[in-house]
Amino acid sequence: MAAVDKYNVESAEILANSALHLPITQAAPIYEQLLTIFPTAAKYWRQYVEAQMGVNNDDATKQIFSRCLLNCLHVPLWRCYIRFIRKVNDRKGVEGADIASGPIWMEYIAFLKSMPAVNTQEETQRMTAVRKAYQKAIVTPTHHIEQLWRDYENFENSVSRQLAKGLLSEYQPKYNSARAVYRELKKYVDEIDWNMLAVPPTDSCKDQMQWVAWKRLLAFEKGNPQRIDSASNKRIIFSYEQCLMYLYHYPDIWYDYATWQAKSGSMDAAVKVFQRALKALPESEMLKYAYAELEESRGALQSAKKLYESLLGDAAETTALAHIQFIRFLRRNEGVEAARKYFLDARKSPSCTYHVYVAYALMAFCLDKDPKVAHNVFEAGLKQFMHEPVYILEYADFLSCLNDDRNIRALFERALSSLPQEESIEIWKRFTQFEKTYGDLASMLKVEQRRKEALSGTIEEGASALETSLLDLISRYSFKDLWPCSSKDLDHLSRQEWLSKNIGKKVDKSALSNGSAMTDKSTSAPSGVPTASLKVLRPDTSQMVIYDPRQHHGTTVPSNTTTAILAAPNLSNPMATVVGAASNPLSNPIVSMVDGVSSKAFDEVLKATPPALSAFLAGLPSIEGPAPNVDIVLSICLQNDYPTVQTKKATSLPSQRTAGPAPSTSDLSGSSKSHPIPSNSSFRPRDRQLGKRKDQDRQEEEESTTVQSQPLQRDAFRIRQMQKARGGSASQTGSVSYGSALSGDLSGSTC
Repeated sequence: MAAVDKYNVESAEILANSALHLPITQAAPIYEQLLTIFPTAAKYWRQYVEAQMGVNNDDATKQIFSRCLLNCLHVPLWRCYIRFIRKVNDRKGVEGADIASGPIWMEYIAFLKSMPAVNTQEETQRMTAVRKAYQKAIVTPTHHIEQLWRDYENFENSVSRQLAKGLLSEYQPKYNSARAVYRELKKYVDEIDWNMLAVPPTDSCKDQMQWVAWKRLLAFEKGNPQRIDSASNKRIIFSYEQCLMYLYHYPDIWYDYATWQAKSGSMDAAVKVFQRALKALPESEMLKYAYAELEESRGALQSAKKLYESLLGDAAETTALAHIQFIRFLRRNEGVEAARKYFLDARKSPSCTYHVYVAYALMAFCLDKDPKVAHNVFEAGLKQFMHEPVYILEYADFLSCLNDDRNIRALFERALSSLPQEESIEIWKRFTQFEKTYGDLASMLKVEQRRKEALSGTIEEGASALETSLLDLISRYSFKDLWPCSSKDLDHLSRQEWLSKNIGKKVDKSALSNGSAMTDKSTSAPSGVPTASLKVLRPDTSQMVIYDPRQHHGTTVPSNTTTAILAAPNLSNPMATVVGAASNPLSNPIVSMVDGVSSKAFDEVLKATPPALSAFLAGLPSIEGPAPNVDIVLSICLQNDYPTVQTKKATSLPSQRTAGPAPSTSDLSGSSKSHPIPSNSSFRPRDRQLGKRKDQDRQEEEESTTVQSQPLQRDAFRIRQMQKARGGSASQTGSVSYGSALSGDLSGSTC
């Protein structure tokens, strides 16, 4: 397999399948190659040992088992080992803690039962061994726990019914607990892919989901669901070992495992885990630091020092971080002088960056309390890293701690004289901030002007960069998140600044109206202005159209737009929508739509509006907010005279809807039933009701019905007024049904 493609799962499967049909002499090199790349692949180990067992090569089989059994706690592999042990008549085994270990327990018990017993003493020993095996099996959460319990009951009853009663009552609660844990454990186990090969972490969804599944299983086992102190750690260790068979290249799993061992008091076991981890991931700096930390914490300083030295390695490949961490290690354990000695050597290394100088200078300043040493280190580094703006800023921070304002100004001047224009932006920003805090007014204004002149060529501002603006004043008199103006004023000034910069350019009117062209203004904003307030995106209201669920994407707005508003089925209050649209032209969706459509289309909309509706809309007062007061709308409806037309055909306006059957007079006067007003979702168009009428005679009978015989319509406005008047009493006596509000004088009211 090529080095670039060595973790290719498909290629590995092809090789493994080809080895099944080859003689063992040809298949062995293939298995060795596969297991070098996938050392925890239990299925490849099993294929390998089964191939050796097939040719009765017992010595090679034992050697393979010794390499894989302890690192691959996989039930099929261990069952293969049991078969091999029984074949060579060597009694060795392992306690089955896996959820799939039920068959192992059953085979083990069957093996114990098959042992010959010559006398009574051997028979007693055999029965005792079988009983102990059953008692361990029935408290282990496995797929076969219920069957094992039944077999145990039969076994005890076959030996002695009197003794069985006491033993079964003793182990019944333990069995119930194990069965409950099994049902919960099965949820986590079912999420795991047991055929997954151990490959390095990827961003694939499958790998991430498997990582999550194993973390959940480990957390479940750490919770000790069976509350068994003696077996809890064994189960957790077993779960970690199983997890590492599949997540072998995940450093966080190795670290969690070693940390858990250390917290459990098994420091030696934690060290062994780290050693295995570095064998699996020899290039992992994280694991090396973690291992060194563990060794240092338990006093094994020489071992920890060797780990740090391994991180240093070849001088050309050593990182600056390795130098820094080794200096800190030496300072903690061997003193400041040892750290200084190594720093003098490290500064000659080609991998030494300005970070090493900063780290050592700050360490010496904090520990020795002598600023002279730190000052000398910074000055020494300045000769080599004058071109690094970050180093200049770190040096300036150090001088600020010393309140050395004279040297800070000198440092800024030296840096600005040597740095290129495009790399001096942060230095100018810090210099300006320094003068705002510690300088006088003249020096502050002078540095700001110099900054503008120096950076006028780096941003496309032209001559406007040298002009003084109110934003400069705001930046000057602000502190952290405190500003001498409101966010609204700041946005207004930012917009004006953007307009002044683009005054000579041709700007689209729509960009000015919705502010979309200002999204990039933060790049040229003066220092100190919050960029969050500058990046304000406003919607383009000229593109707004009225929502109609019947209108498909790409189709035009229907000419009868007002009708479409009234007929929108998703609006909970159609009347409120109409009122808000007509009374407030600025928020009217029709007007917003007309901004993007010709005035001729708007005239067509007005022509299509019925006269009665136009008169009603014209009489509505102006409102504030997204919807009007319903009581006001109802009062206007009562004050207007609308023409009543009796027609046989359904109206052509889809917005008109027939009200549901009105309550009868008896209901209004004294019925105890509740008759709520139908909601919008219960309205149906008249033409749909007429379409359902199958009998023409029935339609004629309904049309010939007199007005007196029709049920009275409800006065919605008066009903609302009475409900408000009775709201106080209703709140005292509890909830009141709607029917109780329709009694008395409401029985003969009409709209």
